[in-house]
Amino acid sequence: MIRSLRLVPAALALLIAACSDSSTGPAAPQPILGLQATATGSASIRLSFNSRVGDGSYRVERAEGTATTFTSVTTLTAPAAAATLTYDDVGLKVTTAYRYRVITIKGSAESIASGEANATTLAFGSATAEINADITTSRTLFADTAYTLKGFIHVANGATLTIQAGTTIRGDFNTLGSSLFIMRGARIQAIGTADAPIVFTSSRPAGQRAPGDWGGLVIVGNAPINRSGVVEVEGTGTDGQTVVSGKNYQVLYSGGTVATDNSGELRYVRVEFAGFAPSLNNELNSFTFAAVGSGTRVSYVESMAGLDDSFEFFGGGFDFTNAVAYEGEDDQYDMSEGWNGRMQFLISYKSAILTPRTGAGSPASDPQGIENDGCNGSGCDQGFNTAPLTIPVVANFTLIGPGDIALSGSAGGVGMMLRRGTGGYYVNGVVARWARAGVSLRDTATFQLRGGGVQVQDLAVHDLALKNIVFSDVAGVIFQAPAGSTQQGSLDLAGNALTNSSAAAASLFAAIPAVGAAPASANALDFTPAAGSAIASGGLTTFTGKLATKAGTFITGTSYQGAAAPTGAKWWQGWTSYARN
Repeated sequence: MIRSLRLVPAALALLIAACSDSSTGPAAPQPILGLQATATGSASIRLSFNSRVGDGSYRVERAEGTATTFTSVTTLTAPAAAATLTYDDVGLKVTTAYRYRVITIKGSAESIASGEANATTLAFGSATAEINADITTSRTLFADTAYTLKGFIHVANGATLTIQAGTTIRGDFNTLGSSLFIMRGARIQAIGTADAPIVFTSSRPAGQRAPGDWGGLVIVGNAPINRSGVVEVEGTGTDGQTVVSGKNYQVLYSGGTVATDNSGELRYVRVEFAGFAPSLNNELNSFTFAAVGSGTRVSYVESMAGLDDSFEFFGGGFDFTNAVAYEGEDDQYDMSEGWNGRMQFLISYKSAILTPRTGAGSPASDPQGIENDGCNGSGCDQGFNTAPLTIPVVANFTLIGPGDIALSGSAGGVGMMLRRGTGGYYVNGVVARWARAGVSLRDTATFQLRGGGVQVQDLAVHDLALKNIVFSDVAGVIFQAPAGSTQQGSLDLAGNALTNSSAAAASLFAAIPAVGAAPASANALDFTPAAGSAIASGGLTTFTGKLATKAGTFITGTSYQGAAAPTGAKWWQGWTSYARN
């Protein structure tokens, strides 16, 4: 809506007379005319007005709603010739009314304020659009539009996809497997806010949604992995190898050489009801990071009700913080193929087996909290020991399982599955309600990284260590799963500050539901340590040896265990969602 206030000639004459100065000082300049304001998005308004010859500059002022105080937002230089000037005011609040006025400046003199113009920013998703072809040049998705992905959409090499805060992107339920791929050499800049997260979700309405309604978000980088040969992103290639816009052609991530590769940034981004399997046992994940390099940044991200893994990392490595996984049907955090990123403040909560969309696939038989592998399958030239090894830093994690063997699949229900030559430093965590085991250490290659028969991990020399972790409501045999590989390792609890708590998981936290129960909302989940809780203290505060070197200044020790500080911000609340359908 555009409103402009114009002065009638008689009133204008009076104003000019009033502004005239009979003294020797300069006469005050005249106010501009024709000020107009037009909402151009959910966070932007465009102003336009007519300049005058001889004016020096124009100060644009803004007031929110009915406020009487105006603040300066910019100053525009007057052109030599009369013209129509425009200015885009951005970073505004959604569906909010703003008022504008302009002060003319000439030398040291200023005019009285112009007439006001006002406009109200648009609502999120007030318009709709479809994306049905690959994105080959840089493009911006705007928050005032809800976009629907119609097919397998690839952002091509050299293009940047920018997504405004508050934007909704829907994976089309009727287009099987609709997904978004950020290809090698492309970038995504999806930077939401706590008040306006970016949401990837199902095209079906709330109450009808299900895991596997659409594919998910896939980011492919150029960092190294530990598998040789041709390695294809899981779930791709069902439409062949030929590149056809919008089709599920083969996507490769092997052969990368740039550890510092930059695929962009995700911040305050949710992916919901994803994980469609284009072919049997060939699923997409909510978030897939394939050979993504350290120039990339990911923080404040959530996976909700994904059919396969919530977050899967294939090789590469970057800084990853403040992540939430709710009700994933397979692993919540899955790292393999040489992933060596730094991770801090991870939450997962799984309490049920959800019914997926028909034909999308089925829930996994082995859902775990963390499932980490070294190298496995084709291209592992040195078997499980193929370099680069999977050696992440994983700090301040809270992994809560379903607490029921019937909800754990035939081989799942393990809080931390570390196998196939994986390493890493796992510190300051809480592992609760995993019905088969708190930790399963498997395979000789994994034991060797821990130090072979050494039970206390020396952070100075070893590449696998578990330190300062509280376990609650886990199976009676904490460190050996009763099913699976016969090569099981064990750990020294006291020597590594690993606590088998006798307290029930619910008593450790400010608020988590009973086993199998759903929270009323995302904000009802409070992972803050309860008063007097064992996880409010006992953290590893000082890092040493290889852990200190790898953590650098990005990850620091904490006096508490788990993803939430006792008196800190509830960083997961306000922007996350919890819904089973």
